[in-house]
Amino acid sequence: MALYTDTVMDHFMHPRNVGSIENADGVGEVGNAKCGDIMKIYLKIDDNRITDVKFETFGCGSAIASSSMATEMIKGKTIDEALALTNKEVVDALGGLPVHKLHCSVLAEEAVKSAIQDYYEKNGIEYDKTKFPCEECCESCRMV
Repeated sequence: MALYTDTVMDHFMHPRNVGSIENADGVGEVGNAKCGDIMKIYLKIDDNRITDVKFETFGCGSAIASSSMATEMIKGKTIDEALALTNKEVVDALGGLPVHKLHCSVLAEEAVKSAIQDYYEKNGIEYDKTKFPCEECCESCRMV
């Protein structure tokens, strides 16, 4: 059995939505000191809908594939729909990840949530802080 699915390899070799967005409405950056993966997600939001999303990831193939898939999954969605994205959904969409690489999908979920939180804070929008990664208590640390 192959270590990575064809979908993981496709998103690693041909990642979608790579880059940055100038004057992004929300930017989230997370990293995992244990493995060295760093993800940055940029959001453009119009009428409560994510109209554009880009990512920059420094890390392994699983981190790049997870970032790519997560951006594909939230593009065109409402903020609430994007906020509901889970790492399990990212893993399922990729057709699975090796157990020792599951943290990459967690980083992708946290990067999306961090970018949404940044959008809320930049715009003075009240939000439920329990829906976002806690810097002190989550496996990955918030970098921004």
